[in-house]
Amino acid sequence: MNERDDLLAMVASLYYKLNQGQAEIAERLGISTSKVSRLLKEAWERGIIEVQINTPIPRDFALEMQLATCFNLADALILETKPDHDDASLVAGAGQLAAIYLQRIIPDLPQGATIGVAWGTGVHATVNALPNNLGRQIDVVQLMGGVGALAVDGPDLARMVAAKLGGRHYDLHAPVLVERPEVRELFLAEPTVSEGMRRARTVQLAITGIGSLDEHDSSFLRAGLITRADLAVLRGLGAVGETAGRFFDATGQTAGIEINRRVIGVELEDLRRIPKVIAVARGLTKVPAILGALRGGYLNVLATDNITARAILSLASKAVESH
Repeated sequence: MNERDDLLAMVASLYYKLNQGQAEIAERLGISTSKVSRLLKEAWERGIIEVQINTPIPRDFALEMQLATCFNLADALILETKPDHDDASLVAGAGQLAAIYLQRIIPDLPQGATIGVAWGTGVHATVNALPNNLGRQIDVVQLMGGVGALAVDGPDLARMVAAKLGGRHYDLHAPVLVERPEVRELFLAEPTVSEGMRRARTVQLAITGIGSLDEHDSSFLRAGLITRADLAVLRGLGAVGETAGRFFDATGQTAGIEINRRVIGVELEDLRRIPKVIAVARGLTKVPAILGALRGGYLNVLATDNITARAILSLASKAVESH
């Protein structure tokens, strides 16, 4: 190490290890504070100063900024994957990031604010990762009707969140999907259901998943709500995914997708009006669905992993190039 490097190392050690101020260092060395500042900058540039930040959950902060900028998001939470991660651990990791984010923003919710909960494996992972904070006393509302055939059903998730936050939960006493639009109208005419819908539309924070139309990854198919033939019809209509039970196409539009007329839950327009909508979703089969939801403006915070995020940006870029 030459004399210059020794000086840079000394200044850096005094500043970062011994917490001495720049004026104190300047007085000790008989130089100006501006020169101390320049020496610190040089030490950074020459690699004499290195920073290691140990985060509890590894995140790709640069990719978060890129994704948030590209889709005008309030925030993006992107898990940095490792070779030994499997699908279950990746979903759990994205859920943990979303849970940490929720813990940060929940205290800032206005007095009397309510939280809306949809469904999905990502939502389930988020709810599991939330710690008990009974003193918050925040009420929780279902955003969509029940499924009854999945461990990640909306009513159960809403109850879990309410229990953890010390608030009440409000069920939406209806199935998420009915046979005909007329049946949906009958349900919506019921006072308990219409009151549940009113509550769902007025939440200040929503947690939702994003569903795929892939046969191996469709929650609607897994729950027995639709068949493989139904999925094929939906794809034929241009649908690429769903959120809060509502199906949309690659641009986030719903026109011509008839199944939405049979869904009981908040409309996608309602989601757009909720101040904060956090979607938790990952996986390459969900990339078209996540991109469609982003284009539709149905979320303003996304929790995912870096593999999924890069695939979303790549697909968005290809779509722009093709036009």
